[in-house]
Amino acid sequence: MIEKLLPPPIATAESFHDDPVSEMYPEEFALVAESVPHRQREFGTVRNCARRALGTFGIAPGPVLPGPGRAPIWPEGIVGAMTHCTGYRCAAVARATDIRSLGVDAEPHARIDDPGVLELVSLPEERAQIAQLSRHQPEICWDRLIFSAKESVYKAWYPLTGRWLGFEDAHLTLDPTNASFTARLLVPGPEVDGRRLGEFNGRWLIGAGLVVTAVTIPA
Repeated sequence: MIEKLLPPPIATAESFHDDPVSEMYPEEFALVAESVPHRQREFGTVRNCARRALGTFGIAPGPVLPGPGRAPIWPEGIVGAMTHCTGYRCAAVARATDIRSLGVDAEPHARIDDPGVLELVSLPEERAQIAQLSRHQPEICWDRLIFSAKESVYKAWYPLTGRWLGFEDAHLTLDPTNASFTARLLVPGPEVDGRRLGEFNGRWLIGAGLVVTAVTIPA
């Protein structure tokens, strides 16, 4: 699925099932040794996805460890992102000479049942947009889509800034015709190659019971 959102020069790998815990590197297993088996398996599987994607660029396998903000530490000259949810894990990587940053997220394609949660992750204008889109295309869980898109925005934002970005710090506009979205930053954006970014652009896909989103910042 993810390759439909992120074609070359971005390399992707995904899995709809978990790999054995034994395939993890010791440094990785140490981080989840006290976790329940399910958490251990998803942690290891998404890192195996990352190793497969990195192999596209001829990069030898090695541990993929979290750094500041729990963002993955990638090999020199590589940018990337990982995500996992029930029944799905994926990773995407690219050379920094092609892509400055990227973010991916996957969520179950199900509505957010708790109105309080929706208020926490969306702005009033976004909730109005959700209501309008739901009248025309009720089969799509627009609330979950906005949540996932903001997760992808954050994953692309953090490597460029090293700072937190709250759900209230970006305004999402969804384009149902082109299956794309724009995140207008409501806080000062990062400076990339001498230009201040004011918005992030992304794409989305729904299938196999999932909503998958991706954001790329070209070099």
